[in-house]
Amino acid sequence: MIVQQLVVIPVLLQEEVSDIEPRIPFTEVEVALAAGDTPVQYCTQPTNGVIYFRAFSSLNTLPEELRPYVPLFCNVLTKLGCGGLDYRELAQQVDLKTGGLAAAPHVLPDDSHLDIYEQGVLFSSFCLDRNLPDMMHLWSEIFNNPCFEAEEHFRVLVKMTAQELSNGVPDAGHLYASIRAGRTLAPAGDLQETFGGMDQVKLMKRIAEMADIKPILRKLPRIREHLLNCDNFRCSVNATPQQMSQVENSMDNFLRTLSRSKERKPMHPHVVEDPTFKPYPMKTHFQLPFPVNYVAECIRTAPYTAPAHASLKILARLMTAKFLHTEIREKGGAYGGGARLSYGGIFTLYSYRDPHSTETLQSFLKAIDWAKSGRFTQQDINEAKLSVFAAVDAPVAPSDKGLDCFLYGLSDEAKQAHREQLFAVRHEDLVDVSNRYLGAGRSTHGMALLGPDNASIAKDPSWIVR
Repeated sequence: MIVQQLVVIPVLLQEEVSDIEPRIPFTEVEVALAAGDTPVQYCTQPTNGVIYFRAFSSLNTLPEELRPYVPLFCNVLTKLGCGGLDYRELAQQVDLKTGGLAAAPHVLPDDSHLDIYEQGVLFSSFCLDRNLPDMMHLWSEIFNNPCFEAEEHFRVLVKMTAQELSNGVPDAGHLYASIRAGRTLAPAGDLQETFGGMDQVKLMKRIAEMADIKPILRKLPRIREHLLNCDNFRCSVNATPQQMSQVENSMDNFLRTLSRSKERKPMHPHVVEDPTFKPYPMKTHFQLPFPVNYVAECIRTAPYTAPAHASLKILARLMTAKFLHTEIREKGGAYGGGARLSYGGIFTLYSYRDPHSTETLQSFLKAIDWAKSGRFTQQDINEAKLSVFAAVDAPVAPSDKGLDCFLYGLSDEAKQAHREQLFAVRHEDLVDVSNRYLGAGRSTHGMALLGPDNASIAKDPSWIVR
């Protein structure tokens, strides 16, 4: 399920760029092998007696036809019962012993190459230190003995999931439009659409309307074979120094309970790379019974470690504050709009609850022309930098320290190098990346629109109407 919200420009805490700390505080992590060969990242933090556990399992071996069902699998896995517990008893134990058990599919872009990514499922939970053995036992039972026979309860969960997804589209339409617009720009884009885009909403609606749900239920044990074992698996724990010896024992015991292939060949990192991939443009209009539109245009640009990424990140904030806000919200009447750059190097222009559609796409073109012309001042650039750093330097909870390293393999050294690139961005760099990446014919663009019937788009053969 998509949980991101509209990009909000943070309150500026510094008055000048020179007030910003030049260096980030580094977070110490230790990686050790548990149960023989499973990497576990330990991060010592002041967690106040709470232990935070995460595990990431690769989807590389999963057959293609099962991929669309991974979000459903994740959603029901901790709600169907396991071992000797039915779904009610499992829910009771989860509430009693933990702060919740969660599973969610993730597509993790590479930091230095747009055409490389990692795919998998992130399992996460937390508990008081005294409940750690109980929490890990619950995970062990879910991994080894999940219950996939409760057909009626499964049907209820499917209908709830489908309803939540459908109800969420009006609140996150710009995000669904962005995912669709970026679908064909990088190899990870298609999988992101499968896991969290309109394709997933439509699939869940279709499953919820099925008279016989058994064929879907039979897919869950097949997914489990590839996912709920130690193959291509890594873990992460955040806890206090006093808890770490207990944590290490629990991790070792937990991992030894999990199944694994007889001839395991370690593959870490489990990246996916398609050397034959070629980005191509696509325009999609989802006709929906809304009185307003959600519009997105995505552009393939530069990965995180490239100096151009820092310039594009500043440019996105600059375009939002100095052009798009005025054009799309103040003049156009939309609830919101702007530009943002993803970690994976996709530059997105978007609008939210917008009375216009094709006019907004024209506004995106004007915004790009504005950026290419360099009609902004040094003060504008400084304000954009302050805003970007306010987001970059937002406090990170002890539970989330080291998470970028665990998920993306992103080191503090790489973050510091990116920080220095942000500081170094100049007026000419912004004009350069605008011309190099954003202009027509420079990079591959994708567009998507969620909204009511549109006569001009219906007549345009370059648009796919769904």
